[in-house]
Amino acid sequence: MLNVESIKKEYDEILTQLADPELLSDLEKFEELSRKKAHLEKIISKAEELKDLQSRIEENKEIVKTKEDPELSSLAETELSQLQEKEKILKKELESLLKEEAAEAPKACIIEIRAGTGGEEAALFAADLYRMYSKYAQNQGWKLEVLNSHATELGGFKEIIFELKNGNVFSKMQYEGGVHRVQRIPTTEKSGRIHTSTASVAVLPKPQKATIKIKPDELKIDTYRASGPGGQYVNRRESAIRITHLPTGLVVTSQTERSQLQNKENAMAILEAKLQELKEIEQLEKMGEKRKAQIKRAQRADKIRTYNFPQDRVTDHRIRKSFHHIESIMDGNLEPIIEALSKAER
Repeated sequence: MLNVESIKKEYDEILTQLADPELLSDLEKFEELSRKKAHLEKIISKAEELKDLQSRIEENKEIVKTKEDPELSSLAETELSQLQEKEKILKKELESLLKEEAAEAPKACIIEIRAGTGGEEAALFAADLYRMYSKYAQNQGWKLEVLNSHATELGGFKEIIFELKNGNVFSKMQYEGGVHRVQRIPTTEKSGRIHTSTASVAVLPKPQKATIKIKPDELKIDTYRASGPGGQYVNRRESAIRITHLPTGLVVTSQTERSQLQNKENAMAILEAKLQELKEIEQLEKMGEKRKAQIKRAQRADKIRTYNFPQDRVTDHRIRKSFHHIESIMDGNLEPIIEALSKAER
């Protein structure tokens, strides 16, 4: 049974901690408490809404029971049925919020976008997806930090990896993992033919500190000069970092920053997220096929969405639903799609 008073008490304790000026020196704890505060506010609001509704249900039951005014009793009976249906919906929504809290959703995630089939057009589409997520993150008030990228001469990306944090990032972005397909006339196409290209998106929850333990002797760290499109050197110093995780053979790089230390931190963040993903995959392999099908995230080989520019339509294949105004969606208005996917999962 939901104890709203204990949740309110926890909420008040968080407010007290957030009011402490010294907390600003611990950014990670501040972000965690802010996230929890926002989530508890949703639970409290939903619980109070349910309480008010249940009070109205009891009032209507009393009116129906007395039968002093037949017309009023009839109206109360009709409204009672509607209120009871709404009560079921609110209970499910509250249950979903409580499960979300219990699951301790990751505070941040790392997004990896790679150009797939389609050559330069695929790289341009990868850049469009990055711009779409950047705008969406901005709308949500999240912080975005690019960890690594490999740009092309025409402004596309062979690969771009970035971190999103400061909000309920993973709970929304978890639906974006998989293959995204675009159908349009590329800027590089002279005959006006429609091309189909793809880009893959991987959404990796960023592990909390100490979740993934990496020993220094398991790493081979190389430095090299950061290069831009066409192989031109961005700077003369060897600021780019390549880290090889010897036990798994995983290789990650970072070259976006001028500082070698910052590139090393970025590369380690990518490595930790990828090792966490490997750990999850190993755990899944130990489970039965049915269980795996229930909980696995969209893999990179799964085609999840098609962006059809000539028909002004974005289709999400998992829920078999299409959304129009493609330019608006590509400009970061992803919320209707995210909400539809979240509703379908609930």
